[in-house]
Amino acid sequence: MLPEKINVRGVLFDDVTLKEATDILGERLDRDTNNGVAAVYTPNSEIVQLCIDQNEYYELINSAEMVVPDGIGVIKAAKILGTPMRERVPGVELGEKMIEYAANNGHNVFFLGGKPGVAEKAAEKMTEKYPALSVGGCADGYFTKEGEESDEVIGKIADSGAELLFVCLGVPVQEKWIRDNKEKLSFIGVKVALALGGSLDVYSGNVKRAPALFRKTGFEWLYRLLCQPSRIGRMMKLPKFLIGTYREKKNTKK
Repeated sequence: MLPEKINVRGVLFDDVTLKEATDILGERLDRDTNNGVAAVYTPNSEIVQLCIDQNEYYELINSAEMVVPDGIGVIKAAKILGTPMRERVPGVELGEKMIEYAANNGHNVFFLGGKPGVAEKAAEKMTEKYPALSVGGCADGYFTKEGEESDEVIGKIADSGAELLFVCLGVPVQEKWIRDNKEKLSFIGVKVALALGGSLDVYSGNVKRAPALFRKTGFEWLYRLLCQPSRIGRMMKLPKFLIGTYREKKNTKK
């Protein structure tokens, strides 16, 4: 059972720990019958700000069966609003926990997304790390997200027998693709679909995560900025988001 949702600027988050989220999704994979695809979205403050700026995205993000706080900005905002969440649940970490779970419990996995060759390299690296892992198939993210090309990708997923699907196409494309294809994915046996952005690049070794000190202190964003100064435009959404959160709290008190 998922706990009550916590509203952070209109996005409804599940207040779960990394372990709890893994256990809940693992139980979903273990069910003998498929009760439909459980979509898992992992918004950070940038994505919440996207919803604030473009309200039509609220319905999309909140449509998932599980929504977890990927970024430290969401955790800070929840605390500011007086509805603290227990911990940040980084999507890349949740994804790897699910890979480990799938390996230990005999569930087939499909990696979708990234540039050509990235998904295959991620499968190779993860299989080295978790030898029991069964990756039934891979596909890159360079396909038309509807129509014949999209259906061809779904056909590959069907042939793989995957129950756990990684959809790494970037926000909001990955969330839209999961939502629009839920019925088809459920029909072919997918039980959990994780929307995880650039996670395949991390699993493949093409992109390095911030050192543990940056992650533990909530400054992973700073490490990314130091490595990629071109991200400054995106990073400016974090202070905008937090300033807006303080204003919302102030207005709520009036």
